[in-house]
Amino acid sequence: MIQFITHTNSRYGYTDGARMALEGGCRWIQLRMKDATDDEVRPIAHEIRKLCTEYDAKFILDDRVNLVIETGADGVHLGKNDMPVDEARRVLGTHYIIGGTANTFDDIQRLARQGADYIGCGPFRFTTTKKNLSPILGLEGYQRIVKQMHDTNINLPIVAIGGIKAEDIPAIMQTGVTGIAVSGAVLDAENPVEEMKKFDRSPTPGPSPVGRGVV
Repeated sequence: MIQFITHTNSRYGYTDGARMALEGGCRWIQLRMKDATDDEVRPIAHEIRKLCTEYDAKFILDDRVNLVIETGADGVHLGKNDMPVDEARRVLGTHYIIGGTANTFDDIQRLARQGADYIGCGPFRFTTTKKNLSPILGLEGYQRIVKQMHDTNINLPIVAIGGIKAEDIPAIMQTGVTGIAVSGAVLDAENPVEEMKKFDRSPTPGPSPVGRGVV
C-alpha cells in the first residue's frame, strides 16, 4: 500500500502532485494543507476528489473532519494535535476511513482504543515536509513497534512515513509494516510520475487491508 501525501513546491501545486502520483500508479491520496483555511481547501479537495474517482483511488483529507462529507472524501487522517479519533467517529459514523498519527507504541495503543482504521507511524528519517517533527524511528523503531503490536494483539495496518525514498522500501517492509507514505521524494523528483512508478514497483503489499470499503 503506497500513500501519497500532498504538498507544494516551486514547480507544482497540490492538485498537480495528486494527479502525477495517480498517473504513477498511486491509489491513495491524502490532501494535507495544514496552514490553509477551509475555504482554500474546498476547491482543491473537490478537484482531487474528481481525480481520485477517475483513477479509482481513495481520497483522504488531513485533519478537516468538517469537510469530509461535503467534499466527498473517503475519510480523514488525524494528527496527534487534531480531533481525537473516537470523536471523529461520532461525527462521521462507521462508513468513513479514519487514520491517526503515531510516533510511539503508547500512541498506537491510544489510537487502537479510539477505533482508528490505520496508523501512520513515523518519521522514518528527518523530513522537511512536516513541522514539529517527532523523534526519528528508523528501522529499529519500526521493528520494535511492530513486535509490541503483535505481542498485544493490535492488528491495525501501520504505514511508515517520513523522508522515505524508493530504495528504502525493501528494508522498511522487512520490519513488518503494512505500507509506505511518500511526499517530498515524489514531488521533488525531476520526473514525479516516473518516481512514483518506482515506489509502485517496489515490493510492498498489494491491496490495502484497511476496512470500510478500502481496496
